[in-house]
Amino acid sequence: QVQLVESGGGLVQPGGSLRLSCAFSGSIFRFYAMGWYRQAPEKQRELVATITGDGTTNYIDSVKGRFTISRDNAKNTVYLQMNSLKFEDTAVYYCNAESLSNKENYWGQGTQVTVSS
Repeated sequence: QVQLVESGGGLVQPGGSLRLSCAFSGSIFRFYAMGWYRQAPEKQRELVATITGDGTTNYIDSVKGRFTISRDNAKNTVYLQMNSLKFEDTAVYYCNAESLSNKENYWGQGTQVTVSS
């Protein structure tokens, strides 16, 4: 069973940076596309960024140029480097893993990111 554990959230001022990490276990990491989603209060969960097993990335427009998703297949970990954070980036950030073979999805427990002055 795939398990995902996020870390790295916290409180940061506008313009600041955070790096989220997601540790993957329970299967073969490179056979999964990984993604970061976020959910702000009273809003639907939205996709932030994805990365395939071979490193192809995709971002929503609002984070392009500020966020970078990456993965270390040797450490079974995916990262989200968040720079130039804005108030509207405040949300619970969730790690997602999608099997490349059968499209099964797995979620982490979420980590809170709060951008506040």
